[in-house]
Amino acid sequence: MSSAPPRSPAPRPRRMKKDESFLGKLGGTLARKKKAKEVSDLQEEGRHAINSPMSPASADVHPEDTLLEENEERTMIDPTSKDDPKFKELVKVLIDWINDVLVEERIIVKQLEEDLYDGQVLQKLLEKLADCKLNVAEVTQSKIGQKQKLQTVLEAVHGLLRPHGWALQWTVDSIHGKNLVAILHLLVALAMHFRAPIRLPEHVSVQVVVVRKREGLLHSSHVTEELTTTTEMMMGRFAVSTAVRRKSGSHMEVSLGAFRACRPGADPAERDAFDTLFDHAPDKLSVVKKSLITFVNKHLNKLNLEVTELETQFADGVYLVLLMGLLEDYFVPLHNFYLTPDSFDQKVHNVAFAFELMLDGGLKTPKARPEDVVNLDLKSTLRVLYNLFTKYKNLE
Repeated sequence: MSSAPPRSPAPRPRRMKKDESFLGKLGGTLARKKKAKEVSDLQEEGRHAINSPMSPASADVHPEDTLLEENEERTMIDPTSKDDPKFKELVKVLIDWINDVLVEERIIVKQLEEDLYDGQVLQKLLEKLADCKLNVAEVTQSKIGQKQKLQTVLEAVHGLLRPHGWALQWTVDSIHGKNLVAILHLLVALAMHFRAPIRLPEHVSVQVVVVRKREGLLHSSHVTEELTTTTEMMMGRFAVSTAVRRKSGSHMEVSLGAFRACRPGADPAERDAFDTLFDHAPDKLSVVKKSLITFVNKHLNKLNLEVTELETQFADGVYLVLLMGLLEDYFVPLHNFYLTPDSFDQKVHNVAFAFELMLDGGLKTPKARPEDVVNLDLKSTLRVLYNLFTKYKNLE
């Protein structure tokens, strides 16, 4: 019987290094848990402030939105407002407009706050709209460089808008901070000032959650931000606004904080009697309107139609088309235009068709755009009707 081989001595336990000791591991674990708990508590504090009883709905707060410095304030749109169809329509209309303006630049905007915050797209948009050249670096990656570019762009915008009393509801920090409400206020103002060929949805408002840190605690409140009113009120804000294009070669050089060359005050070569009327003799405007109303009613009354408000009743193009048929003494086939237009595009079609009839009748190309008439721009409507008045005023 053979004896069992002698057992090897059991290995001696390895001596732990100091940082691998139980206390070392425990200390590291506790430190990590403490740090994680601090972050978690701060995030929970933010969520609690947002979801407090004063709030009608909970807001989706990102962790970074709750990490505020003392007295720092942050705003965000309540999710229920983002789901509002009119809000979605406003965002879509503005995105489509920007992409149309910048189509030659091969710039495609998909998300306003992500694509506009650094000033690059806003620079291109303003240069295209105002036919100017801003003196800024084309591309900049640093935060400081982006804010400097934004400062230049917004100074230029303010030079255009401030003379007309437009409330400047945006700042460099809010745009760079991807504040969608501030970005929308800016774009709506630009669209109205440059009479963009678009129809902005009316009465768009959003609920905005405002979070502020005071004495280490987050406090929230809800405010209502009005993004658009009625088209008449928004157009009225720029009723006397005109865009000057004083060029040096093909572009104007603009330095920081000096955008005076693009300020409204039209080039004499582009001005007409209505510019002078709106700028210097608004008291005579009612006399002109009364004369034009008398003229159009003399003919529209033949169809038992009557006009009392020039800017609104010609906005859908129907009366313009019918008026041209009466003035030129022919029947306009109903399939050529929309008798009861219910969309912006249908109204633009009608006004554009009326313009074609005017050209066929030997009139000059109207200075106004169809979109301006549809957007209730009184000056544009008066120009079109006065064009008819000068040719047909003696027609019975």
